[in-house]
This record gives sequence, structure tokens and C-alpha cells, in this order.
Amino acid sequence: MKIYMSVDMEGITGLSDATFVDWRKHNYERARKIMTEEANYVIQSAFDYGAEEVLVNDSHSKMNNLLIDQIHPDALLITGEVKPFSMMQGLNDTYSGAFFVGYHARAGQYGVMSHSMIHAVRNFYINDHCIGEMGMNAYLAGYYGVPVLFVAGDDQAAAEAEKLIPNVTTAAVKETISRSSIKSLTPKKAGLLLKEKVKLALDQRSLVKPLVPPDNPELTMEFNNSGQAEWANLMPGTMWIPGTTKVRFQAKDIKEAYQAMLVMTELAMQTTFS
Repeated sequence: MKIYMSVDMEGITGLSDATFVDWRKHNYERARKIMTEEANYVIQSAFDYGAEEVLVNDSHSKMNNLLIDQIHPDALLITGEVKPFSMMQGLNDTYSGAFFVGYHARAGQYGVMSHSMIHAVRNFYINDHCIGEMGMNAYLAGYYGVPVLFVAGDDQAAAEAEKLIPNVTTAAVKETISRSSIKSLTPKKAGLLLKEKVKLALDQRSLVKPLVPPDNPELTMEFNNSGQAEWANLMPGTMWIPGTTKVRFQAKDIKEAYQAMLVMTELAMQTTFS
């Protein structure tokens, strides 16, 4: 049994606002330690259950947040950018299941630091199905036939996962009060919950099916303003939908759609004001 882990930061225990997840802010170094400890609880639980390999992909911002000198010694770590498949780098069809740890709700939704990849994005659509980065990542896992067995984050991320992936096991380590305030478990208490939920997820793994993406998916990205749409529309093969901030791309498969999403988000970030 091989487990793939994508670890984001906004959904980690105790992290409430941007001062924890922005490397330029004062709470960031403390948050990195909590993030690494949280990943270790999940990794250890997977090994305790019998996993032969746990591959961890650092999936937040510059993707170099996890402390390799403090990560579980038997885990493998993917860190840094640029990655061709970003939050899902390293996944293939040899993995038995995927875990999403530290995840958050999609853009425009109630939830701690909710967003979809970058703050320029209002919505992602695959064939008019509105999703966030969790959905994009789950679809890419489904392309390889890998089910998403476990999602940990705030309560709204857990609710989004349960709606998206039937029978997924979730662990809500904090409750949303507002987009930047929470009622949180302590890291040690969260660790106990995570270990318990990982065991449950692996016990029930046969109940979860991969989220299979559609053939030849149509990706639509809705941005917050027209300047972001203008930049995204510079990518060859895109079409800007008149009268909207939506840019559309017809992909041959979900891998191409995923990489198109990455390119368009990077282009949209060239806009210097909201």
C-alpha cells in the first residue's frame, strides 16, 4: 500500500489568517512547525496501518514550507517550485489512495482563508461543474484511478469534501467563525483526531471510488476582474467569454486542463491591483 499526501497550509490546526501562511509575516515560522507536526501525525498513522510508502507533496504557496529535518524520517518529500502538476506533483497510478491535509474551502465560500489557488480566481468549472482546488486535485487523482480517501482541514473544507467525494473520511481540526477567525483544537488534540480518522479512512477505503474526470473536459476560469481575464486569455487556445470575466479552454484530458489552470493563474497574477 502506497499513500500520496498533498499538504496545504490554510487548513492546518490553529492557523487563522494570513499572518500564519505568508512567509513574510510574523507567525509563519511557528506555523511551519505546526504544519510539519500535523503532517507527521498523518504519516505515522499511515505507516502504523501498514503503508509501505508515504509520499508527501508540500502544496502551499512556494511549496517549501514543510521542515525536512523534522518530517517523519521514513516519508518521502517533494518540495519547492516550479512543479508541472503543482499540488499533485508525483502522483501516479501506483498509489492506493490520496490524502489531502491542511485543505480549505473554495473561493467565495464561507471558510477559513477560503480561496481557489490564487485570490484572482472566483471560480473554476469543469464542464460547468463549479469546483475549487480540492476538486481539481481530486479529478487529477481520479485520472490515475486513485481515490481521495481522507481530507483534513477546517469544517467547511470537510463539508466540501463530503459533497464532492462520496464516503470520504474527513477530519475537521477547526471550526470557522469568520474567514480569519476560528475555534480550534490544540495541535496535540488534533493529532489524536487525525490518527483516528486516518485509520478509519484506510479501514473504509474500499467504499471510496476515484473521482473520474470527464473525457475532453472544458475548463472555465472566472476571474475577479477583466484585467486578470485579459492576462489569462494570452494563453494560446483560450477563449474569453464576452461580457464576463470567464476564460475557457478545451482540454484533451484533465492533465492538460490542470496545467492550463496553472498557466492561467500565473498569468492572472500579473495584474497588480484587484
